[in-house]
Amino acid sequence: MLRCELMPRFYETDGLGHINNTVIPKWFETARTPIFAIFNPSLRLDSWNLILRKIDVEFLAQTYLEYPVEVRSWISHVGSSSFVVSHELWQRDTLTATGSAVMVYFDYQTQEKQLIPDHCREALAAITEE
Repeated sequence: MLRCELMPRFYETDGLGHINNTVIPKWFETARTPIFAIFNPSLRLDSWNLILRKIDVEFLAQTYLEYPVEVRSWISHVGSSSFVVSHELWQRDTLTATGSAVMVYFDYQTQEKQLIPDHCREALAAITEE
């Protein structure tokens, strides 16, 4: 499992006093950076080889400005050319949101999905739920 601690910023709040719902998917994406690096260690866009197929988020409780959050991420499924990253957002021992992202190993020149290489599969296997 990967853990990413973030401190909410003032501009991420909304008029209701909590973190805006559009922010949490961005935090989940930030937490996926080590997973991106498995496929593209340089994180250079000219050699990028992943594409987002689907995201979903379920909001379970409000998240607030004043306290840090922790995103917990793990690989919950690996297919032939895609994988699922599951996320939990925690603040002060409260699970405030869950979500997932389906990522596809993708060749931008041919515009086609590709089989996930074995070395990437092995690295993904190390990031499973504990």
